[in-house]
Amino acid sequence: MIRVGIIGATGYAGGELVRLLFGHKDARIVWYGSRSYVDQKFAGVYQNMFQLVDASCLDDNMEEMAKQVDVIFTATPQGLCASLIKEEILQKVKIIDLSADFRIKDVAVYEKWYGLEHKAPQYIEEAVYGLCEVNREAVKKARLIANPGCYPTCSFLSVYPLVKEGLIDPNTLIIDAKSGTSGAGRGAKVDNLFCEVNENIKAYAVAGHRHTPEIEEQLSLAAEEPVRINFTPHLVPMQRGILVTAYASLKREVSWEEVKAVYDRYYEKEYFVRVLEKDVCPQTRWVEGSNFVDVNFKIDHRTGRIIMMGAMDNLVKGAAGQAVQNMNLMFGAEESEGLRIAPLFP
Repeated sequence: MIRVGIIGATGYAGGELVRLLFGHKDARIVWYGSRSYVDQKFAGVYQNMFQLVDASCLDDNMEEMAKQVDVIFTATPQGLCASLIKEEILQKVKIIDLSADFRIKDVAVYEKWYGLEHKAPQYIEEAVYGLCEVNREAVKKARLIANPGCYPTCSFLSVYPLVKEGLIDPNTLIIDAKSGTSGAGRGAKVDNLFCEVNENIKAYAVAGHRHTPEIEEQLSLAAEEPVRINFTPHLVPMQRGILVTAYASLKREVSWEEVKAVYDRYYEKEYFVRVLEKDVCPQTRWVEGSNFVDVNFKIDHRTGRIIMMGAMDNLVKGAAGQAVQNMNLMFGAEESEGLRIAPLFP
């Protein structure tokens, strides 16, 4: 049995970790860390877990937690995991960090985009970027996982096969992404109030969203050349979900059959990536509550460009589900354990 500790258990991603791990046959949560709700019943914060979880919330003492668990999930804002991590802890437990602290290999880039001084740069090189579909073997051997961001996961998986195969010019990529409000976290913010979000859609952080360098770094690795993109996120009035529509110039004329064969070659063995049938566009409603990513494409022969699309649940494959997927690989469990959940509809 994998003993689990969660720091940030009462945030949206932390709460989703609890929900998913409740149905995991090989894992048991022994530490519900939440500095905001210490000594309060977890089920009093998330009543969906009433009579399912009887434990009270504890603090975020990582050193003490490491004595009692096998793996620690840090579902916290940027900077916290880096401020807590130590070699003594990593010698005892594995850590899966859901923040951006260890995703970007260039510490100067991280500090510029996140406005934080990195407190543990010595672990950046060791940390494995936990996108299982690409880094599966490295994840299995890791003791520190940088769980990918929500926008980067959906963006990357939507375009990765064509970048890797050199069918598109990656420096012409324009990624348009839309997310539900849970992506901003559970903290109170005026911009996320019902009256601000309802019946409205807006772009934000235009030409400056902090997931941009993460997407660029991973695409650069795939393309084996530096990649610069335009990335524009939008906030839409729904709770969950991300929809990505990406555009790029083709390097040569291609057929639908050729592109479909490329996607199938990369994803036919990937349980959580579903390549849809011809002319079917991904929709957030068909992945809600699940760890699936639905992808597809459309060739625009008139302009010589291709449109690549993806949809996923930002709290599952974009956060907690992907983290559980990483944990499964790290501990030799079946990769889909605890995640074989059909999407919710309606």
